[in-house]
Amino acid sequence: MVNNFNCPGDLSLFGTFDLSYAPTLLFYSYIPIIFISLALALFILIKDQFSLQSKLLLGLSLSFSVWVINIILQWITVPAYLNYFEWQITPFFEILIPIFSVYFVYVFLEKRDIEIWAKAFLAMITLSVFVLSPTKFNSISFDVLNCQANLGPLLYCIYIFEFISSIAILLYGVIKTASKKLAEEEKSQIRLLTSGASIFLVIFSLSNMFGETFNTYSINLFGPIGMVLFIGLLGYMIVRFKAFNVKLIATQAFMFALIAMIGAQLFFIKIAINFLLTGFTLAASVIVGGLLIRSVEREVAQREEIESLAKNLAKSNDKLFTVNEQLKELNKQKTEFVSIASHQLRSPLTAIKGYASMLLEGSFGPVEDKARGAIDVIFESSLRLVTVIEDFLNITRIELGKMKYEISVFDLGQLAQTVVKDQEPNVKKRGLTIEFQDGTGNHQISADSGKVTQVVSNIVDNSIKYTPPSTDAEDKQAGWIKVKVENLPAGRSKTKENVRLTVSDSGIGIDPATLTKLFDKFVRADDAGKTNISGTGLGLYVAKQIVEGLGGKIWAESEGKGKGSTFIVEFPRSSGEVTKTKSQVESYTKTDLPTLSKVEGKTLQNGKK
Repeated sequence: MVNNFNCPGDLSLFGTFDLSYAPTLLFYSYIPIIFISLALALFILIKDQFSLQSKLLLGLSLSFSVWVINIILQWITVPAYLNYFEWQITPFFEILIPIFSVYFVYVFLEKRDIEIWAKAFLAMITLSVFVLSPTKFNSISFDVLNCQANLGPLLYCIYIFEFISSIAILLYGVIKTASKKLAEEEKSQIRLLTSGASIFLVIFSLSNMFGETFNTYSINLFGPIGMVLFIGLLGYMIVRFKAFNVKLIATQAFMFALIAMIGAQLFFIKIAINFLLTGFTLAASVIVGGLLIRSVEREVAQREEIESLAKNLAKSNDKLFTVNEQLKELNKQKTEFVSIASHQLRSPLTAIKGYASMLLEGSFGPVEDKARGAIDVIFESSLRLVTVIEDFLNITRIELGKMKYEISVFDLGQLAQTVVKDQEPNVKKRGLTIEFQDGTGNHQISADSGKVTQVVSNIVDNSIKYTPPSTDAEDKQAGWIKVKVENLPAGRSKTKENVRLTVSDSGIGIDPATLTKLFDKFVRADDAGKTNISGTGLGLYVAKQIVEGLGGKIWAESEGKGKGSTFIVEFPRSSGEVTKTKSQVESYTKTDLPTLSKVEGKTLQNGKK
């Protein structure tokens, strides 16, 4: 009877176990693997919130750990009946390892549970092994002298099942990675998991099979090496790809493995001083490892916070880009609406202005003086409204990129002189004086004469409207405007001459704060209301856009409030022929320019500061 015998050993530990009989490698290879696999499985279970895949991984780790403990007990148990029982229960725990492996890999890859029929199939295999374990199909007899069972075919069937399972997992991974729907990162995880599980089962089954076949059980000690590789790949997946929704840093994994391996040495050290030194090393590793992990975790947390901020910033930039594009589209729609509305308003205003002009000229008969004053107000109001509409139209053309220029070569001095002559009635009416100064030589520029006429008229009209009749209340000295055109010689910073137009006045002046933004939209001088009630603040903005669009420069200078102002326009001088005569420029100024009209000797112009 097996109950009456003991395996070789001296019953030195608890009267049942003999640690000296087991090979040293048994403790150093098996115990750390148990600790690491269980620790990793529990860690994943908690962090992955008890998901099905984490439960299956824990089941795999528990099955493997119990199998390993059972193998250790087979080496160290002395009573034969206990050793024989350990041999008999081995198949039940061993069959669970491939079953949990296949189940776990499927759920991880498919992100769902297996079908009910598959569960029934796996349960049937497990139940069959459980039923056959205490039979001769598992263990034919027990060799007390060698302390081992004479095995039947059951374990060999399990080894074959393990090998088939490993091939099935590997092929399934190859099929999954062939899909074009998966991202490269997902494919990398599939390759790592399936290859790790396959290697683990192959090494596990072959080492056991060879050990049993050749009765060399030291070969079995290499079986858990496959689990080491499998755990290593799982750890890498967690660190590299954040698999199982777990954040694990490489430092943690390394320290856990190091502590487990140092701790395993305590099981086979036989010299007391070595035992103390190893224990001290283990304690120091735990303390230093804990401090190191905390330090690394802080650095990782800071890096993740920075990455999160960077991602949030990128998302905000994307949102801002989208909103900016929407605003651009809305602004374009607004500009187009203003353009359409302005065009629609200009037609009836042209009729009002035309008929008012005809009434003033007597085309429909004599007009009483009282009615003439009212018609004159209508006419001037319509001119101001036409000016406003034309400013809006120019802005919409500029903003939509539809401003067109008809380039020709003409003399800027002749054009400016024509504008000054046209403005003389308005100058006299306001009690001012205007003077034109023409420099020597011609002042040819290549530009759009119509647009330049509009700019010059705008600037001169500003000086007229923002210059009081007198600059001194005591001597009643008349306010003045001076217009000058001159050629500037080429200097070191430029290769050709410039033609400069200067419009100076003795008006209200401009303070430095307003001067910096004078050419922006809807900007007027602070004291503009004292001398000029009407005005949109668009004239100078349009003038700047036109001048710069023609390759010129425009700016304003002033010493301050009450000290007058100077507006300067410069264009590159052209050496070409003058293609428009003075009369042609005058004709364009008086008839084609919508912001300049001449009625009964009165010249009315736009240009609001």
